[in-house]
Amino acid sequence: MIDLAFAMAPPSDGGGQGGAMGLIASLAPFLIIFAIFYFLLIRPQQKKAKENREMLAKLKKGDRVMTTGGILGTLTAVGEHTVTIQIAENVKIRVERSHIAELREGAEE
Repeated sequence: MIDLAFAMAPPSDGGGQGGAMGLIASLAPFLIIFAIFYFLLIRPQQKKAKENREMLAKLKKGDRVMTTGGILGTLTAVGEHTVTIQIAENVKIRVERSHIAELREGAEE
């Protein structure tokens, strides 16, 4: 019976992976996955958000823009938080500055 108890006991020489090497080996897959997510998802989104903030800061009267809802028009007034867009003859709308999706180049279609 005592032989069975000794057989079930953990090895006394620290048999598995030990110390820091075992920790690094167990964390390596998580670090690799985080690096992949950072370079494929997080970094491009941060870059696009920065470009969008810069574009919104540079808006000026006369720019042709498209809103996030797909409305095309020309800026007639630019405020701190809102802009006024002329979308047709004698038709103007006010929208939040953050709802401008992009600057448009070229002539009206």
